[in-house]
Amino acid sequence: MLPVTLDVPEQDARRTREALGAPARIAVVLGSGLSGLADDAADAVAIPYAELDGFPKVGAVAGHAGRLVAGTIAGERVLLFQGRAHQYQGATALQAAYPARLAAAAGCETLLVTNAAGGVREGLRPGDLVLISDHLNLMGTNPLIGWPGPDGGFPFVPMRDAYDPELRALMRATAERIGVALHDGVYAGLLGPSYETPAEVRMLRTLGADVVGMSTVPEVIAARALGLRVVGLSLVTNAAAGVGLSHEEVLEAGRQAAESMKLLATAFIEGFARIA
Repeated sequence: MLPVTLDVPEQDARRTREALGAPARIAVVLGSGLSGLADDAADAVAIPYAELDGFPKVGAVAGHAGRLVAGTIAGERVLLFQGRAHQYQGATALQAAYPARLAAAAGCETLLVTNAAGGVREGLRPGDLVLISDHLNLMGTNPLIGWPGPDGGFPFVPMRDAYDPELRALMRATAERIGVALHDGVYAGLLGPSYETPAEVRMLRTLGADVVGMSTVPEVIAARALGLRVVGLSLVTNAAAGVGLSHEEVLEAGRQAAESMKLLATAFIEGFARIA
């Protein structure tokens, strides 16, 4: 068996760089119901995922536009992924990490991941924004399985500061400056597609999780393996996951809080442009 590679098809990397036109230091992955940021990008060039050779062909999920957008936000050239592939759709962990892998191949240095998540911690309410401080990989797999490491070295990627402390501090300061309430929390990544049972929610609380979802973790692991800095935001779509939740409720919560998420992400990109 050949070793796993984190590389992407050269055609995808070349087409992405051509769409950008100029180097982009930051890429953003937009979760369910959160694609509005890409719609506001200036000078935008869009590429449907179906036209990218390396993007997993697993079909679309409601609330995911399914395209890559190269555009300008707050004067900064940005690569935006409107939607992602999930393992519950049949993608492998390596395939689910494709946005991080393509962002690295296109020359980006930082990855902002966003997702819609269920609230596990008592007190979190639909529409709350959570700055991810750490994660629990409960998906049962890892995108680095079979990867020999950079240049055939070692595959043991440090994850102590997977979510960059400096970027998290910038996100907190940005939220305070623009008046957007922001919580801190640990994200638990589960395989899905079924939502969590009440017993599973109790388990997650015991483990120290604050929010739970079905994405993000493979992207973050691959991003760190490729040397990208990472910052992450979760939009809470419901309190106490597993109780009366539907995908329509996830999308509705996303629509209601999308403006706050968009304002925060835009202001963060503006601040990132000044310090990076």
